[in-house]
Amino acid sequence: MKKLIFRKFTLDTVNFFLLVLLIFGLIVWTLQAVNYLDFITDDGHGLKTYFLFISFNFPKILHRLIPFIFFISIFFIITSYEYKNELLIYWSNGISKIRFTNNLILLSIILLFFQIIIGSFISPLFQYKARTFLKNSNIDYFSALIKEGKFINAVDGLTIFIDSKNIDGSFSNIFIDDSSKSNKKMIYAKSGILINNTNRKIFQLYDGNVFNQDQSRINSFEFDQIDFNLSEFSSNTILVPKIQETSSKDLFNCLLFLLKNPENKIKFNYFNCEKSIKETIYQEMLKRFYKPFYLPVIALMCSFLIIIPKNDRRYIGNRKVIFLASFFILLISETSLRYAAKSDLTILAFLSVPWLLFIMIYYFFYKKVKNV
Repeated sequence: MKKLIFRKFTLDTVNFFLLVLLIFGLIVWTLQAVNYLDFITDDGHGLKTYFLFISFNFPKILHRLIPFIFFISIFFIITSYEYKNELLIYWSNGISKIRFTNNLILLSIILLFFQIIIGSFISPLFQYKARTFLKNSNIDYFSALIKEGKFINAVDGLTIFIDSKNIDGSFSNIFIDDSSKSNKKMIYAKSGILINNTNRKIFQLYDGNVFNQDQSRINSFEFDQIDFNLSEFSSNTILVPKIQETSSKDLFNCLLFLLKNPENKIKFNYFNCEKSIKETIYQEMLKRFYKPFYLPVIALMCSFLIIIPKNDRRYIGNRKVIFLASFFILLISETSLRYAAKSDLTILAFLSVPWLLFIMIYYFFYKKVKNV
């Protein structure tokens, strides 16, 4: 009977948690998707690249939301059970409040490992894939970037200015500054058309001049028609994976290397492992593997909701205090992470805080309910 009762509470909590996590995740994902629209409007990436990029960022959103959604879920389910008098079923069946809390902590520990898996393996892998899509994409929608009287610099080393666009889709008075290679090139054409399809992406220019600058020499020539290849250019979007997009294995190996060789550096796949990024790596590793340890503290804080019944005049005040205290703990877990890797002392403090909080809160809770 007791197992069935706990199973119902667990299922209610998990179902509510997953539902709210999905809803909030989709809301945040939608807002981020709107912010990333400049990949199309400013950087010229195609719709396929855009949707793949934002889709592969979804695990990162879930990882950030898990602690807050878990807190909301536990708080809501316990409050709901109290108002429906369902908690009385636990107490009348001989289930102590200590045992109830221990089962709640066990649930938080399971979720703790779930968050670690998402944050340390799934999210970095998906973010790396998202960055790879950008790196391998070309300027699919370059034609959409072309506007009259505007300098277009959506790609590295390339600036294009067009005076006017004609009714037939051609352009007049085109200026191109290509500094993507060692020898700089400037092109002026009286007219041109943009050929942008799956086979080729070129600017076909007519009746103009080309000016080449190689070190101190400048030469020029006139042309009747010339094809300027756009396929070889990449956008200004950051293509090198960031630390948060790097695998946990590479970050761990980098830390080991820096501990043994603090003044040296080594190339790890796509990033330089050196002393200057040591603090950033420590911070990222703490976020992935240790910040989830605040989840049992949150579960323990929410357990104080079962101490005072709803017919007690102190119930509302107690609920407000628990909500604010739990929210404050979540705030500490987020803000302290920014300073956690400043020194060995701050790292030790960050590692100690969740354990100290858990021990103190559990002791206080035990004192409150040991005779209940």
